[in-house]
Amino acid sequence: VHLEESGGGLVQTGDSLRLSCIGSRGTFANYYMAWFRQAPGKEREFVATISWKGTAKDYSDSVKGRFTISRDNTENTVWLQMTNLKPEDTAVYYCAGQGSISPTAIRDGEKYTYWGQGTQVTVSS
Repeated sequence: VHLEESGGGLVQTGDSLRLSCIGSRGTFANYYMAWFRQAPGKEREFVATISWKGTAKDYSDSVKGRFTISRDNTENTVWLQMTNLKPEDTAVYYCAGQGSISPTAIRDGEKYTYWGQGTQVTVSS
């Protein structure tokens, strides 16, 4: 599957933003999807995951309650709705997909085969 993110931008603290990731060249419903992010000089960080049919979701503690992951397999799209953004949310956000994945590995970026090119989110204070 080919993944392409969009929706990043420059916002202020407290603002909201919705990222989109569209999949092509594959059956989107066959992929467990996730969002990761990487800030300058930092390691890549898990943000959120969503299961194949969207019935199971998982969030990092740093975004729980502020971010919502969702998907629509008929539109081959996964979204990350981000609210109450903070400067520490500034990063390049990547969507990732994996067909078969262990429940214990869903937060591990190394277990995902397919990645988008990333979209920059910058939150000013």
